[in-house]
Amino acid sequence: VQLQASGGGLVQPGGSLRLSCAASGRTASNYHVAWFRQAPGKEREFVGSISMTAVTTRYADSVKGRFTISRDNAKNTVDLQMNNLKPEDTAVYYCAGNRKALSTSRYAYDYWGQGTLVTVSS
Repeated sequence: VQLQASGGGLVQPGGSLRLSCAASGRTASNYHVAWFRQAPGKEREFVGSISMTAVTTRYADSVKGRFTISRDNAKNTVDLQMNNLKPEDTAVYYCAGNRKALSTSRYAYDYWGQGTLVTVSS
């Protein structure tokens, strides 16, 4: 499966952005999908994940209550709605997929999108 993330941009603190991860080549419903992010000079970190059927979602504590993951398997897309953005949310955001198990570890994911930059600044 090929994944492509989009929707990044510049937003002021307190603002919102919606990222989208589009899957092609295979049926997205066969994959668990997660979002990770990587800020300059930092390790890539888990943001949130959603199971194949969208029954289960998980979030990092730093984004819980502000970010929401959803998926539309008919459209082969997984979205990350980000509200009340903070400067510390600035990073390149990646979507990733696997068929084995929902995980918070980046090493569990076999397929990665190219990343989209989110900058939160006034």
